[in-house]
Amino acid sequence: MAPTPRTPLRSDGIPRGHVSRKISRGTWSKQLRLWHWVSSALCLVGLLFFTVTGITLNHAGEIEAKPAVREVSATMPPELLALLKAAAEGQARALPDPVSNWVEESFGAAAGDRAVEWSTGEAYIALPRPGGDAWVAISTVSGETTYETTSRGAVSFLNDLHKGRNTGMAWRWFIDAFAVACLVFAVTGLLLLYLHAQSRPSTWPLVGFGLLFPSLLVFFFIH
Repeated sequence: MAPTPRTPLRSDGIPRGHVSRKISRGTWSKQLRLWHWVSSALCLVGLLFFTVTGITLNHAGEIEAKPAVREVSATMPPELLALLKAAAEGQARALPDPVSNWVEESFGAAAGDRAVEWSTGEAYIALPRPGGDAWVAISTVSGETTYETTSRGAVSFLNDLHKGRNTGMAWRWFIDAFAVACLVFAVTGLLLLYLHAQSRPSTWPLVGFGLLFPSLLVFFFIH
C-alpha cells in the first residue's frame, strides 16, 4: 500500500496550506477594511446631511415656515419686445438670447434654457428652485415684465436638496455617486461582519434584528 503523502510543513510545523488560507483571509480583511474606511470617509458628511434632513422631512408638517415673497417689475426695451413678439408668433421653446440676457441682467433670473409657456399676450417662464419658487411673466404687448420669488426658508431648502427637487443635473449626479459610496460602505461592512462573526456571537442576531424590526413595522402598522 502506497504511503499517504504528507502535507508540506514550514519550519515551525504549521501546514503550508493552512498558512496560505490564513494569508488569503488576512488579505481579504485588509482590502475590505481599506474600502470600508475610504467609503466611510467619503460618505461621512453626506450621511450626516441626509440623516438630519430625513428627520426634518419626517416632521415637515410640524416645522413652521413663513414664505417670503418678493416681486419686482421692469419694462422691456422696444427692440427686445420686437424679438419677443417674433418668438411668440413662432411659439419658440425658449426666449431669444437677447431677451433672456435682459431678464437675467434686470432680475438675476437665469431664464435662457427654460421652456416658455405662451398664451394670449403673455410669455410665462417657471423658475422652480430648492426651498422656494420663482417665475417671470412678460407682456408681449407692452413689454411689462414681472419677476416674483418665493422662499420657504432654510429647512425647506435642505429638504428639497435631500429629495433632489429642482436641483439640476449636477446635484442628481452627486446623489447617485453618494448612493454608490454608501453601497460600498454597507457591503464591505457586511463582509467584515462575516469575517469576524465567529469571535463575536452577537453579530448575526443584531443583523437579523435590523432586518426583522422594520419588516414587522411594515407588516403590522403600514396599510
